[in-house]
Amino acid sequence: MPMYEYVCSECGQSFDKMMRFSELDQQPACPTCGSQNTRKQISLFASSGSTSQVSSGSCGSSSGSRFR
Repeated sequence: MPMYEYVCSECGQSFDKMMRFSELDQQPACPTCGSQNTRKQISLFASSGSTSQVSSGSCGSSSGSRFR
């Protein structure tokens, strides 16, 4: 099951919720105040747009050959 990020419009609490694809049209209740007035957030990981690359200096051999 995928995990989604939500925010409560009543109290502002952010929370994660695992939901089936068949449940995506439902709004989960806020675990803090119980309000059904919640909305899905865009994940920071998915929306970062970062194009930075991980340096290869921390793993593997520095001999110039990637595979042996």
